[in-house]
Amino acid sequence: MGKKQIFSHVFIWVVMILVGASCANKAGEEEDRILALPGQPKVSFQQFSGYVTVNKVAGRALFYWLTEAAQNPLSKPLVIWLNGGPGCSSVAYGASEEIGPFRINKTASGLYINKFSWNTVANLLFLEAPAGVGFSYTNRSSDLLDTGDHRTAQDSLEFVLQWLERFPRYKHRELYITGESYAGHYVPQLAKEIINYNAKSKHPINLKGIMVGNAVTDNYYDNLGTVTYWWSHAMISDQTYRQLMSTCDFHRQKESDECESVYSYAMDQEFGNIDQYNIYAPPCNNSDGSTSPTRHTMRLPHRPHKALRHWSGYDPCTEKYAEIYYNRPDVQKALHANTTRIPYKWTACSEVLNRNWNDTDVSVLPIYRELIAHGIRVWVFSGDVDSVVPVTATRYALAQLKLSTKIPWYPWYVKNQVGGWTEVYEGLTFATVRGAGHEVPLFKPRAALQLFTSFLAGKPLPKS
Repeated sequence: MGKKQIFSHVFIWVVMILVGASCANKAGEEEDRILALPGQPKVSFQQFSGYVTVNKVAGRALFYWLTEAAQNPLSKPLVIWLNGGPGCSSVAYGASEEIGPFRINKTASGLYINKFSWNTVANLLFLEAPAGVGFSYTNRSSDLLDTGDHRTAQDSLEFVLQWLERFPRYKHRELYITGESYAGHYVPQLAKEIINYNAKSKHPINLKGIMVGNAVTDNYYDNLGTVTYWWSHAMISDQTYRQLMSTCDFHRQKESDECESVYSYAMDQEFGNIDQYNIYAPPCNNSDGSTSPTRHTMRLPHRPHKALRHWSGYDPCTEKYAEIYYNRPDVQKALHANTTRIPYKWTACSEVLNRNWNDTDVSVLPIYRELIAHGIRVWVFSGDVDSVVPVTATRYALAQLKLSTKIPWYPWYVKNQVGGWTEVYEGLTFATVRGAGHEVPLFKPRAALQLFTSFLAGKPLPKS
């Protein structure tokens, strides 16, 4: 066989491999295409959802939902959104209450358009992580009883790598990672995993920035800032404040029984029937006026097992609608979800994961320093009427970075109204959102979209 023939055969072989790989990717993508969700209004953008197996031995698979940009998706960045908990679903909150293109109506019979969706400026990828959250699952039950930050970050990186193979048009796209609450851990930890991967890879992921809101950041300063917020907003008495400050060791992961009892007294006897996630919004009540029992625990550093997971907003019962809608068989079929018939109902948050979270970083501030050193854009925002991860906690934590100020504190505007206040540091931008609770895009959707647009552009928030 001559050299030309050998070259010809090799060339054909290579082409066949490339074509085969391309066809396989296309087939995987098409299998994940969402034609329409039940009760969905007509839209022009594409949607995809499905599973990516991140650990074949354990059978761990993570569920995602991609809503492409409403216009010119090929020129828009890819943005991953993560919710916290730990154990809460980005489909329930990020996609359905906050930044996604749809809202669920009160009867859970259908959807309506969110005109402030972030997919007006980006392609949105909602990821339910870790396995056990939402539709994501594991075939190894012990995974649910022993999980934490480290495995979540590793599985999320594996998801990103495999997902980009399934959707190769996004491989070189600018990537941003965003989220809120306990995703204050997930987001920077995943970014760090990507940086470590890029250092060893010939095909680096094009990570450009991260943005987190009302983010769990540092045990000590989160705890100190939370108690300070409660007292400064007249939620607790002077006596309870002094007891918390003198009794509790805010550095600890698990507080003493004496400290826990003071926390319990504050929440049970002094808070009253309020929504801790927005202290000025009404809670979700039953028809007889009693507070809804449909609550999920949310474990945060300052009160590990006592806090009630109770979201609210303009409509304080949106979580209920999600739990009805996403348990509908026709909805699950349209989403290509629950294909393995998970032996439990879909819930907005997993209490099993939340109560068995056994690995958590004491502080993510060292990761912030690392990301800034690598030139990753870092934005942190805070709704200022959240008492769970309040603005005081975030300001105390970020102050420990001791960053130089580039643009001093100033009010930023949206539609000629003060949207909040901001300061630009060397390597990091901090912004408050005036009148917003824990889920900023739920309470202040227009302001949140302005915040996100400025973040993507890498420009300071508008001064007028």
